[in-house]
Amino acid sequence: MAENQEMSPVEMKVARQVEYYFGDHNLPRDKFLKEQLQLDDGWVPLETMLKFNRLKSLTTEIGVILSALGKSKSGLLEISEDKTKIRRCADKPLPEQNEEYKDALKHKSVYIKGFPLDSSLDEIQEWLTGKGPIESIQMRRTLQRQFKGSVFICFDTEESSKEFLERTDIQKYKDNEMLVLSREAYHAKKAEERKQSKAESKAKNRQDKEKQQKDAEEKELGLLLEEKTGCLLKFSGELADVSREDFHQVFSGHGKIKWVDFTRGAKEGTLLFDGNAKEAFEKAKEANEGDLKVKNNSVTWQLLEGEEEKEVLKKIIEAQQESYNRSKGRGGRGRSGGRGRGGRRGGGGRNQYQGKRTKFDSDDEDASEAQKEDKDGPAAKVAKTENGS
Repeated sequence: MAENQEMSPVEMKVARQVEYYFGDHNLPRDKFLKEQLQLDDGWVPLETMLKFNRLKSLTTEIGVILSALGKSKSGLLEISEDKTKIRRCADKPLPEQNEEYKDALKHKSVYIKGFPLDSSLDEIQEWLTGKGPIESIQMRRTLQRQFKGSVFICFDTEESSKEFLERTDIQKYKDNEMLVLSREAYHAKKAEERKQSKAESKAKNRQDKEKQQKDAEEKELGLLLEEKTGCLLKFSGELADVSREDFHQVFSGHGKIKWVDFTRGAKEGTLLFDGNAKEAFEKAKEANEGDLKVKNNSVTWQLLEGEEEKEVLKKIIEAQQESYNRSKGRGGRGRSGGRGRGGRRGGGGRNQYQGKRTKFDSDDEDASEAQKEDKDGPAAKVAKTENGS
């Protein structure tokens, strides 16, 4: 960059801007300027240069440009004999854009964040004046061309960038605290943030799916509770020698038991019927002359209704789901038909509530397998950083 005390402030800005256009950072990617270089052996008319908005905002006079470049000691540009054109000096060719060059560029660049969003390039350049030999400043912008409040600064050498990072007068800009990192550290930080964001996104997606599944299960459970009213019969008594099979025998021919909620040795339990529990109970009671016993044990019977019925039915459905999940985890080789808590061998209770619209009937199909987690979508496009031209 042109820095010479003999220049006026305007000339310094003009020389710096024109040399930026032809510099190592801008020229390789400036399609318009590269096309102009092909027209006349690298020469570009000054009239054409004045079409560049940033330069035009500094001056509209060719004489000012000539004066600024004539005083510059960078040696980057030469002026034609008729003083109407300029070009990059042949002894300062563009560096080859290979990996070695890109790596060197990264190591001599610095990232600074914290500038007000309405900051201008001139204000940032003024703040950086005297803080090191800077080759270029890239104001980072959004796709909508709005300044993001951060810049990349490229120094002439890696050593210069390291010296800049050690300065104590770059921690604040006006009243703003500044984040200052080497470009390498910045990219490492962004990579970690992207990794963290991806992990959080996956966790959120997983939580959302689990919540959706839970909501669906609760909704289905609610529907089942509404449909299966009047199907529960509670019993209690001295039942030490009673098994689930005994209840099936008692009600055989009177009502179909779908689930027996009873543990051997317990003194009470509940029967879930595939139909009206009261009708099954009345038929069985009548068939036994009004005294319905289980293996000659006196039993107290109670038809469940209202909230008590819903609570007990909910527990039975959840027990069925748990039994189903255990069976599924064993590859479906578990004892079929609820020999643990359900009906007869190979019968009732084999197919339980699975979080979907599912009947109790054993003929129903198995639940469909859960949807696979969505693959990551394509990475969002990153807005190009833009120089202050």
